Amino acid sequence: MIYLTLPDRFANGNSSNDNAGQPNCLNTASATKFHGGDLAGLRSKLGYVRGMGASTLWSTPVYKQVGEVNAGTSSAACGYHGYWADYTDPDDQSIEPKLGTSADLNGLISDLHASGMKFMMDMVVNHAGYGARIHAQHPDWFHTNCTGKDVTCPLAGLPDFAQENTNVAAYLTNVSKTWTSNYAIDAIRMDTVKHVPTTYWQNSWVPGVLAARPSTFLLGEVFNDSGSAALKPYLDAGFDSLFNFPLRTSLVNGIAKAGSLDSVASSVQDYVGNLGLSRALLMVNLLDNHDVQRFVNEPGSGVAETEIRKRYQLALATLMTVPGIPQLYYGDELGMYGGPDPDNRHDMPGWAWTDAGRNATYSGFLGGGGTPKTTYDYVQKVTGIRQSNEALWKGSYAEMWRPNGGQNVYAFYRGSSASRVIVVMNTSTSSAAVNLDIQGNAGISSTDKAALTNGTAFTDKLGLGAPPSATVTNGKLPVTLPAGSMGIYVAGSSGTGGGGTSVTFQVSASTFYGQGVYLSGNTAELGSWNVASALNMTPSGCSGSVCTWKTTVSLTPGAALQFKFIKKPGDNGAGVTWEGGSNRTYAVPGSGPVNYNGGNWQP
Repeated sequence: MIYLTLPDRFANGNSSNDNAGQPNCLNTASATKFHGGDLAGLRSKLGYVRGMGASTLWSTPVYKQVGEVNAGTSSAACGYHGYWADYTDPDDQSIEPKLGTSADLNGLISDLHASGMKFMMDMVVNHAGYGARIHAQHPDWFHTNCTGKDVTCPLAGLPDFAQENTNVAAYLTNVSKTWTSNYAIDAIRMDTVKHVPTTYWQNSWVPGVLAARPSTFLLGEVFNDSGSAALKPYLDAGFDSLFNFPLRTSLVNGIAKAGSLDSVASSVQDYVGNLGLSRALLMVNLLDNHDVQRFVNEPGSGVAETEIRKRYQLALATLMTVPGIPQLYYGDELGMYGGPDPDNRHDMPGWAWTDAGRNATYSGFLGGGGTPKTTYDYVQKVTGIRQSNEALWKGSYAEMWRPNGGQNVYAFYRGSSASRVIVVMNTSTSSAAVNLDIQGNAGISSTDKAALTNGTAFTDKLGLGAPPSATVTNGKLPVTLPAGSMGIYVAGSSGTGGGGTSVTFQVSASTFYGQGVYLSGNTAELGSWNVASALNMTPSGCSGSVCTWKTTVSLTPGAALQFKFIKKPGDNGAGVTWEGGSNRTYAVPGSGPVNYNGGNWQP
């Protein structure tokens, strides 16, 4: 998962730089000026970011910014967001002084890498900031005649680089190459991609930055929600990924605004079918970001907060389960409200960093029967489900049900190796009974069909009102969903025609980011001591690195189990770490559901 932050609005870790750089740009009462956040503050909160399940931190640009714009007027503003770069020739690689220094940026990246996370650097080559030094140095490097096209017309009046000029192209690519070489970045998010000729990306920028740092992940912003056909040319030009604005629009219309889930199903089918699975898996899916109003604002003020919370939970779970890489925007994990820019860029509150602080109601944050802690814990849960089930981040996709103008039910299948998941939601106002065809679905592989025989038990990991389990019957998975519910059903081993006992195993364990806890034991259902077949477990109730890990499986009544919990990948570079001590034992009761509380991990 990618987590987007504006460093200026996240945390202030060094107040001594608040007034550094351009004058008249620090004003915490102004929505369009700097508020004091910086790289040191962001660095100090990485545990918070990692704790919600993020694996990549995306920071808005850290370039040195131009001075105050529209000084002395009600629209006075400064580049707190990072997109008004004060470019100069030769390039000086200056970091915005209010955000910190080169050492701060290197320290942030080093800390991320030490915790198993990655850093995505935001870059801009479409435009310079208002009054940037380079505009006076090279006025002939900029478009002056707007022809009504994205490429030649200035965005918001910003000086628009003419990348068709070979000198401009060489300058901009070299600037990006130098940043890419100087810092151990893992990925680049490129701003305003559709405003630049695709030939520049293909022939200059992409090969340039990849020469500077091979294997850098290249993510482009093409703000176009018409469909995947409009995005494909930029992938063909060399970007690894693009933001999935078409999917975002469908999630707003289909879930936030309680429209038809046909729009969601059609959007997913469009990008998976048109781009192919490998590209679809790399698309970056979002509910909101710094350029659109927050998702919790989309339903509108006339919708009750209890209903907004329900819709938000449905959307977050969908975001984490459809093909692609999910992206959250700072504050999403707290249910932060925010209208269009700049109202969607409020400061992170000081109470955000602890469970105790989040466990209260606050103006400007989603209530509806919960608190910011409720939202944060739910985000932890759905990111944990995604992390624990390979099918959700690298698996195939097959649609299983859509409304087709009828009741609002949408279901799909994800599969990868032994990880098999069915996701189903009902956003209508009444219950829905569906019979999800597995054996007759042409999108599900023959290998997966062979594994999902009659009696195979599926267990819901989400707990959002759907039945806790379902069993394959006559080649189909029958599920009756209450109104407004959703299930993320994970397949266990083959059942015994529905006669097994459902047992939930749990253990408390400390892990590092990217490490999971699994259950391995002496029966086929527990993987027969084969670590590759061990049952993945889902984390919840985390405090720092310690979480409660759970998995539910259908077992033969009376079976005498021997088992242990394991960690994959293992500690200290090992492939797997087993619990210490003797094997755990358990006699499966004749009926269920039942719980096995394993207490703490055995060192």
